[in-house]
Amino acid sequence: MYKIIKKRILNPTVTMMDVYAPLVAKKAQAGQFIILRVDEDGERIPLTIAGCNLEKGTVKIIFQIVGGTTMRLNAKNEGEYIQDFVGPLGCATKTEGIKKVCIVGGGVGCAIALPVAQKFHKLGAEVHSIIGFRNKDLLILEEEFKACSDKLTIMTDDGSYGRQGVVTVPLKEAIENGENYDEVITIGPLIMMKFVVATTKPYGVPTTVSMNPIMIDGTGMCGGCRLTVGGKTKFACVDGPDFNGFEVDFDEAIARSNMYCDFEKNEREHCNLYKKEIK
Repeated sequence: MYKIIKKRILNPTVTMMDVYAPLVAKKAQAGQFIILRVDEDGERIPLTIAGCNLEKGTVKIIFQIVGGTTMRLNAKNEGEYIQDFVGPLGCATKTEGIKKVCIVGGGVGCAIALPVAQKFHKLGAEVHSIIGFRNKDLLILEEEFKACSDKLTIMTDDGSYGRQGVVTVPLKEAIENGENYDEVITIGPLIMMKFVVATTKPYGVPTTVSMNPIMIDGTGMCGGCRLTVGGKTKFACVDGPDFNGFEVDFDEAIARSNMYCDFEKNEREHCNLYKKEIK
């Protein structure tokens, strides 16, 4: 079992935990993920590795409280244990030859974007970060992004913090103003990534997207995380999670992800923790 060393509430729906998993911490790289089970009767869920501390042997995870499993995970406190914590899984984000990069994150996807931005910063690349949220109350990791970004732009849908609007607005402005990015890397809701790709494609700026479809085993056997990339079937768990954004069939990915919305809602509403919340 894996001990929760630290727990921090980032906003009302997003929590960060440091979990003692020294063997995972030793091997993990930016862009990879783990699969955990909260308890022996729990389902398997994938979460991106948001950071590691080799000296302490801890792995940082950040998750949004959406369904029954994330509610149970959020109910765990410091000093308590998680049943299973397997990883690192997936391919690390490619950094070779990139001297100037723009990281575009949306919502809780910023938890995935942060270690990628930190890795490029550590390697000496020029890092521009654009992060977007629905409103100020949902903002996370601002100070962490400031520390690893040469330029940081914060967007909110309602204008309650930073600039009002969506992340593609400053991205397009930057490209048109002569920012020659070697690559744009975007991580967030599928619809956001779809429009980031639509923004960069006319300018020919290489764009990588981090995909997070439904996943079960994390080894390519179940096929649950399949995507169509360049007309071929790929599996996010072993071929990704990073893919060439110009080749991803986003419409198919969005349709498949929406298939499970009702199930997720049902699981949340039947969770005992949810029943306690609404009393």
